[in-house]
Amino acid sequence: MKCLLLTLGLALIVSYGTGTDQFTYAGFSNVNLTLDGTASIKPNGLLQLTNGMGQVKGHVFYPAPLDFQNKSANNTVQSFSATFVFGIITDGSSPSNDGMAFFIAPSMNFSDAFPAQFLGLLNPQNNGDPKNHLFAVELDTVSNVEFEDINDNHVGININSLRSNISFAPKFYDSKSGNLEDLSLSSHEPMQVWVDYDGDTNNIDVAIAPLGMAKPMYPLTTITYNLSAVLTETTYLGFSAASSNFGGTQHYVLGWSFRMGGPAPAIDIATLPQLPQIVAKSHSIFSKQSVSFIALVITIFVLTVGTIVYLVRRRFVNADLLEDWEIEFGPHRFSFKDLFQATEGFKDKHLIGRGGFGQVYKGILPTSKTEVAVKRVSHESRQGMREFIAEVVSIGRLRHRNIVQLLGYCRRKRELILVYEYMPNGSLDNYLYTTSDDRPCVGWHERFQIIKGIASGLLYLHESWEQIVIHRDIKSSNVLLDRDMNGRLGDFGLARLYNHGTDPQTTRMAGTFGYIAPELARTGKATPLTDVFAFGILLLELTCGRRPIEGRAQDTPFILVDWVSEHWHNGSLMEAMDTRLQSEYNTDEVCLSLKLGLWCSHPLPNARPNMQQVMLYLEGDLPVPEFIPMDVESKEGFDAHIIFHQSDIGTDIGTMSGLSGGR
Repeated sequence: MKCLLLTLGLALIVSYGTGTDQFTYAGFSNVNLTLDGTASIKPNGLLQLTNGMGQVKGHVFYPAPLDFQNKSANNTVQSFSATFVFGIITDGSSPSNDGMAFFIAPSMNFSDAFPAQFLGLLNPQNNGDPKNHLFAVELDTVSNVEFEDINDNHVGININSLRSNISFAPKFYDSKSGNLEDLSLSSHEPMQVWVDYDGDTNNIDVAIAPLGMAKPMYPLTTITYNLSAVLTETTYLGFSAASSNFGGTQHYVLGWSFRMGGPAPAIDIATLPQLPQIVAKSHSIFSKQSVSFIALVITIFVLTVGTIVYLVRRRFVNADLLEDWEIEFGPHRFSFKDLFQATEGFKDKHLIGRGGFGQVYKGILPTSKTEVAVKRVSHESRQGMREFIAEVVSIGRLRHRNIVQLLGYCRRKRELILVYEYMPNGSLDNYLYTTSDDRPCVGWHERFQIIKGIASGLLYLHESWEQIVIHRDIKSSNVLLDRDMNGRLGDFGLARLYNHGTDPQTTRMAGTFGYIAPELARTGKATPLTDVFAFGILLLELTCGRRPIEGRAQDTPFILVDWVSEHWHNGSLMEAMDTRLQSEYNTDEVCLSLKLGLWCSHPLPNARPNMQQVMLYLEGDLPVPEFIPMDVESKEGFDAHIIFHQSDIGTDIGTMSGLSGGR
């Protein structure tokens, strides 16, 4: 991490006689701080952490490490107090995105931290790791489901994780009325925060108030937590802020005070720099001072309009497309130039996937150095535009730890490009059916965690999000694995959304052979229960290590669900387990997975459980009832699972219906 060290003077007070470290900044002109990322100090002494751009992060550090441990008291963390004045400014065209935090950490290296909901502090791999030794007070303006945020305007106390130990809506007691008043963190007004830790009681107090009000007599929240195991001998103080795809938000610190062993010194608010003001439109545009300027502008416009039209027309040929739905949705747009540079011109050496909808490349964004997966939708795909829009609109606003995050998109001429989080371990099917030493067989513990993760993601799609999302293409190749082998559901190109309490309207069959529910083949109507069916097939696939259908060109192909059902009838269910698992498995979990797979893939939709029930069974909160599948020899039984042959369905139904043979 390249850090910019400002040494334009020193405005630091350190008391040596009592062994107490303290400092006070009323503005940051001519001070010694370490800056990183987009952080900068403005000419008026204002400390800016983010600059309004999307997907950026900024940090500022007190440059010298501090030792919080009390050597005379078994190295317990001693009392400390901090106060600071901050402001969050938006450009008015979009809501505030993500937030900022005051933190104490063992290092100034945050190069691996993610922007957006991770606030420039952590990433999906180390979030929640006790080795982080991180204490933070977050000021968050986005509600992230994966962190169980209470709302989109909250203050949280965080230990080693972005999932707050406690969080609360910012409020203060009005000294005049005595009422408890609400505060908006992104109100464009400066506010002051006080953070106090009592080394004797281990109480952490946080209070907040508008600038100019005295410190509240009582904190807004208190939590008891012994920081002795969190704060190491060498620690750094600082601030971090980050923005998501949308941008448009700037985070500022106006003043900062800290003391070890006592209350933080008061900040002289009279000398604080001013926050930038949002310039309102003038109501006197025809004043005498502006008449000349308006006349000049009109003259220039008349003289140059022809040139402008010409330039616009010439550039339109190569311009990125922008349609109404994009303006309404508005995720981050990447430039084609940046994506071209990130993938070194989409070279084959960066190709990590290829399917019916296009090619996927690994890339490194030139500015943030973030690893991404870049998906180019095929020009030859008839459904390309429609599937592209569906994927952007659906996954672009989803937030869940078991769903691959869509970071943004690009459109240029006929190019349709999506940019995702990069999943370093690729897709699940590559591990289930690999013969390479580079990809060892996935063990049972990892498989069961993947099962629970995908189930959690589907529960979010079906019941927890603002709309119901039907994925319509759940299969092993659409389950991606992150650095820790956690399962993430990806590829929402066939997804459909509809409001809670209404019925899905789609009658166009879509999916992949072997995962399609019988009723979907008959009616073409996808529902959450058709997703449950595909999840059941995925469960059997993970447990048995075999594909849903094998030998499709033969007269009697192998059908996984029928085979497992036969084992259940014969009392030999455990013989269906993947033989490569050997002895490293939990018998109860394997039986649970096989039975639940059969139940979820029941040919009758109303006989299947929903995803909330599935999660209760997987977590052991409910026992799985003895499931009796219908006779596999019956036409109403498991042989009713759809097996398509070219002679049965014609030559074009795969394209016309959105069916996929695997991507």
